Amino acid sequence: MAAPAEPGHSPGSKEPPALLRLKRKRPGRRIDPAATSDTAAAPAPRGPSAAARRRNPFSSLDNAPQRPAAAPQPPAGGNPSAAPFWQFLEAACEEKPPRRAEPAESSDILGLSEDLHSPLAVPKVPSSPRQEFPADWSIKTRIVFMSSQPFTWAEHLKAQEEAQGLAQHCRAAETTLPQSVQEPQLCSELRCAFQQSLVYWLHPSLPWLPLFPRIGADRRMAGKACPWAQDEALQQVLMSDWSVSFTSLYNLLRARLCPYFYVCSAQFSVLFRAAGLAGSDVPTAAIVPTTRGLREAMRSEGIEFSLPLLEESRTRKQKNSEETLETEITDSLTGRSSVEDAGEPAPSDDDDDGSFSWLEEMGVQDKVKKPDTISIQLRKEKHEVQVDHRPESLVLVRGSNTFTLLNFLISCRSLVTVAGPQAGLPPTLLAPVAFRGGTMQTLKARSVSGRARAQGGFEDVFSLEVLGPILPHALHALTLLLGPAQRGAFRALLSPHEPSAAFNASPAPPQEAVHQDLPACGLHPKTLDQLRQCPTLGKSSIRLLEMKDYAYTWKV
Repeated sequence: MAAPAEPGHSPGSKEPPALLRLKRKRPGRRIDPAATSDTAAAPAPRGPSAAARRRNPFSSLDNAPQRPAAAPQPPAGGNPSAAPFWQFLEAACEEKPPRRAEPAESSDILGLSEDLHSPLAVPKVPSSPRQEFPADWSIKTRIVFMSSQPFTWAEHLKAQEEAQGLAQHCRAAETTLPQSVQEPQLCSELRCAFQQSLVYWLHPSLPWLPLFPRIGADRRMAGKACPWAQDEALQQVLMSDWSVSFTSLYNLLRARLCPYFYVCSAQFSVLFRAAGLAGSDVPTAAIVPTTRGLREAMRSEGIEFSLPLLEESRTRKQKNSEETLETEITDSLTGRSSVEDAGEPAPSDDDDDGSFSWLEEMGVQDKVKKPDTISIQLRKEKHEVQVDHRPESLVLVRGSNTFTLLNFLISCRSLVTVAGPQAGLPPTLLAPVAFRGGTMQTLKARSVSGRARAQGGFEDVFSLEVLGPILPHALHALTLLLGPAQRGAFRALLSPHEPSAAFNASPAPPQEAVHQDLPACGLHPKTLDQLRQCPTLGKSSIRLLEMKDYAYTWKV
């Protein structure tokens, strides 16, 4: 028997194990003796409300455990605060209707269409629909067209229809369809025109390698056979053949027989446009993304260029107040204010001319360490370096300087990587028309049918998926066919190649008038009219395109 505690002496110091046991038992004293007999038959969880306390806080409403609809009762002890607080929120969750289970026959491609049919996914489109959507010079990697009408007319083309479509492309034949096609599946002209719209030309042609996109493609090319990687002689042969194809495309462009073409390397992409397109009366070339080293190399070769997106940012800052400027930076760059700040030269850049006479006036010229010439030059050019690898680094070359750019790119060492999966591989050439050394390719298209959620339940939705490097003329040609075939109603989800979105910057002054004809460039007259317009999307691209009653709305 333990001795009685002495006055002024703590009993805890004599029996610490017993005191610790009491502290451990304190959290467990919430068990109600009256409820012990009711719960004796069923196994009880460890501790009160174990299921509620251990619920995954990151779980969504779909995988959360289902709870009974009855209102939660406070503990029998009469202390409501003893129950977990989220039990009292279950009454508010009861009023939510259960989610409908989507039928099993819905395809995975229609998961995107489910969001489009919900009220929350309605995009902010222009208030008034238009008969034509703006030209989008970005290259699309994937487009999904959706409609309530089936796309069976785009399936299983006959051999004669496929051959006729290829012949129409080579001959630049124009196909005119009525406003509405009653039986699209039986319309041979529609099916041939669909095959014609899928054709593009590529160089080099290496079927086992994904040649677009090239920026950030090292992971996809890893492990592929590249016999030229360690063979310099083979690399020289590939570059010589590529130079011939590149020169052939440029000559077609100057002769207005090719409207435009792309040069896609692992570091940057170049878009050459003929005179008369994008609101310019002279040939233009846009390069993005660029670095300070590349721009300095172009200056040393005598290539005159401009930075339209950077100049536009400076002009906007001069016209707006400081409050409006902060709002525009937040909206246009979504928090990346450093890019906009790069467009505004720092006040110290204009004053720092390399002279340190002010140190002599203060009498401390011998006590202060002066920066070297290189540091001064880098400080002056810091606003230009900060836009490297960004859309704002878009370089625009106009007129006869495009020919100088052609020679510069052919001899540019940084055009071809020297290490990695793309080592020794020439850039990819993409064009809408045939050229020397080019290979005819077709986009991959497949149709899928399923059901999507609507306001009154479910509805049949048909989709047409197009994969590959989808050039600007192909997008417009497809919309010209889908309008009559789908009775003037469809939606399109577009996945652009992000670095190419900056090509939507305007290459010409607003006051410039264009009167150039390109009659034999191989494009449909309506497509050509669209590409003639001055770009209006800036550095954005169209993400959602919708036609309703033969009128377009879109979202960038």
